[in-house]
Amino acid sequence: MRIVGLTGGIASGKSTMSNLFKASGIPIVDADVVARLRNALKKGSGGWKRVVAAFGEEILLPSREVDMPKLSQIVFSSDSKRQLVNK
Repeated sequence: MRIVGLTGGIASGKSTMSNLFKASGIPIVDADVVARLRNALKKGSGGWKRVVAAFGEEILLPSREVDMPKLSQIVFSSDSKRQLVNK
């Protein structure tokens, strides 16, 4: 498996290339989306409270931060669970 990183300045074609990859069936991980999700799930925040209420405390680390790999595993195993998180 190859991992490719897209970088560049504003209007350099990153979104265009990302969309071409997606259209070709190549999985994309958007670091901006990941960063926004991590910020939205900061311990004690409204998003954190809603996700814990929806998925239970088993998605938390001992520090009470969201265990992102565990949450991802749950969410990507079910369309309905993924839709719940996307709300």
